[in-house]
Amino acid sequence: MPKHGKNYNEALQKIDREKRYDPEEALKLVQETSFTRFDSTVEMHIRLGVDPRHAEQQVRESVLLPHGLGKSVVILAFAESDDARTALEAGADYIADEETIDRIQKGWLEFDATVATPEMMGKVGRLGKILGPRGLMPNPKAGTVVPGNDLPRVINELKAGRVEFRVDRTANLHIPLGKVSFETQKLYENMATVMEAVKKARPASAKGTYIRKVTLASTMGPGVRVDAYAAQNMVS
Repeated sequence: MPKHGKNYNEALQKIDREKRYDPEEALKLVQETSFTRFDSTVEMHIRLGVDPRHAEQQVRESVLLPHGLGKSVVILAFAESDDARTALEAGADYIADEETIDRIQKGWLEFDATVATPEMMGKVGRLGKILGPRGLMPNPKAGTVVPGNDLPRVINELKAGRVEFRVDRTANLHIPLGKVSFETQKLYENMATVMEAVKKARPASAKGTYIRKVTLASTMGPGVRVDAYAAQNMVS
């Protein structure tokens, strides 16, 4: 087992590892036990009762957080000609031309989100093995592959705090909720919005208990277990 530092162990002492906390209480505890010198991100980890090996049990969706993520979002747009100009005017930070695509293939990943027009997906496909595992691949189901005239809406939503979640190979979701410095109520409302989106994304073929475990944590901080039933009944 990996050894943790003094600050982590001190934070861990404040948490009852056997308890399933109410969401608001859990969020306050995450804020209290955050010990980094920078403004940590509060993350939610959810264990789902699905089998990701089956295509019909994939869980993937995006949601606009009411209070954003508390950080600047750097956006790369895969677009050409007039669409590229539209993307830049809407606030995209980079346009993925051939030179940029080559830089990405060599390891450049200085962006947080991507958006693309359908015409560009042939070129984007070359980057699937790089962008896919990092959750940066534009995808129609996630609403990040859109016609040029829809680029401003998507870019504005991404800048405002739209997050995408996707089940991993171990049937878990990992979703940022905002910064430790947020008011607890704002984190609560972001969390409630995400929980509602996760519930709506339940695959029709999923059997039994869908949301099995919910855990909150700050960057580098210890996990705080949340009562899954209470989490599913949050009101924003």
